[in-house]
Amino acid sequence: MSAPVSKNPPPLPAGMDNPWYDFSPYPKRPKLNWPRNARVAFYVVLHLEYYELLPPDGIVKDSRFTGEFGTYHPDYRTWTQREYGNRTGIFRVLDVLDRYQIRAGVAVNAMAAERYPFLMEQFRKRNYEIIGHGVSANRMISSKMSEAEEKQEIATSLAALEKASGTAPRGWLGQEFGESQRTPKLLADAGLDYVLDWPNDDQPYPMHVGEGRKFVSLPNQPEWDDVQQLWLRRINTTRYPDIVGDAFELLHHEGGQVFNLSIHPWLMGMAHRIKYLDEALRRVERFGNVWHATPVEVAKHYRETMMG
Repeated sequence: MSAPVSKNPPPLPAGMDNPWYDFSPYPKRPKLNWPRNARVAFYVVLHLEYYELLPPDGIVKDSRFTGEFGTYHPDYRTWTQREYGNRTGIFRVLDVLDRYQIRAGVAVNAMAAERYPFLMEQFRKRNYEIIGHGVSANRMISSKMSEAEEKQEIATSLAALEKASGTAPRGWLGQEFGESQRTPKLLADAGLDYVLDWPNDDQPYPMHVGEGRKFVSLPNQPEWDDVQQLWLRRINTTRYPDIVGDAFELLHHEGGQVFNLSIHPWLMGMAHRIKYLDEALRRVERFGNVWHATPVEVAKHYRETMMG
């Protein structure tokens, strides 16, 4: 997320190296209460992504995602593996989420929204939340973009999702967490309420995007993301339920926290992995006093109860 210093940056809060939020040590915060006195808020972020076979020159993408034979174009091997999630894996994931009556937030690329109307209809039927997620899985927002280019990237994404879903998104998850120095304000200027790009807390917190603006950072921990765990770090899939369950158990014990689970159908929807998602959610289900929500519901509750 690094970026060159702008000509007129906002003043930095005390002790901070960026202007977007205050340093707030957890023990000094007021108690955060969830609806129905729940111990923890829990939401799932499902990813619907389109991976371009021939992306344009000059884009920024996560260099860690390459085929085992290296980087080349067209890379049918990597492309078809991602496409597996949208043709097959996603339906296994939806079956598991249905089993636990979980309404997910879905981070959707603009190109995915245009190409998969059948999947968008499945989300509508389940009353899932649609979240802005850039244009494609190959394109990250970065400081290489001009402000005009970044605004257009955000606008293109949001317009495609509203057209495909019939509802304007209220939140944003940058592709691979990509941002420039100006992204939070541009997202707020676009009418959004929250962002999922800052994994620096287990609670929501306000971001400084302008006087009187209620814009929130929501927790989205890469540590519990299936791709980060199983694909990039090569953690054995059999450990997945315990990693998820152990994290959830501690946050439930602490109280007032948020637990999020990020799922990519091209990975977790594989035939040999899907049972481990079921096992992880079965462990979560054992706990009472859990607020099962979507990200926008958590953001709304925080904005109304903690931001005046």
